[in-house]
Amino acid sequence: MSEPVPIDIEVSTPESMAALGAHVARQLRAGDIVALDGPLGAGKTTFTRGLGGELGVRGTVSSPTFVLARTHPRTAGGAPLVHVDAYRLGSAAELDDLDIDFAESIVVVEWAAGMLAGLDDSVLRITIERPTGAGRGELVDNDNDNDSDGDTVDDEPIEARVVRIEPLGDRWARRPFVAPV
Repeated sequence: MSEPVPIDIEVSTPESMAALGAHVARQLRAGDIVALDGPLGAGKTTFTRGLGGELGVRGTVSSPTFVLARTHPRTAGGAPLVHVDAYRLGSAAELDDLDIDFAESIVVVEWAAGMLAGLDDSVLRITIERPTGAGRGELVDNDNDNDSDGDTVDDEPIEARVVRIEPLGDRWARRPFVAPV
């Protein structure tokens, strides 16, 4: 079997990032790990919200920064989504201490770099590159009057991200990841 090839996708809006998460979710099963990396504000949690929405999880998918890991059961049954924020973890051993059932869950690990030692049989590594040093924000119609008068300026411009998806391990070699069209 040949090694899967990384896929680069340009994502231009938060809605597109959530849609990419939903696309990925349709290909996941129990035992799969999504390793998410990228700078603050890149869209990791937005991606995970889209993924969780497609899986039909209960509860709001939000960043588990202060709880480290949050389990979201699915409303129709099936493997739960375990959403981990590894930002405050110092090593893969600390991730292991969370006692996550990797075999029976779909696990998304934000800030995953260096955290998944020994768990590379069915990892979908996703790296989100966010441009830095952008100019002023986008004009938005905040009063919803559809007059496009550019009522205010957002603090954060919406900028395209490049998302690199790297399927790793035997699982993805046997059943290749299908890129969105």
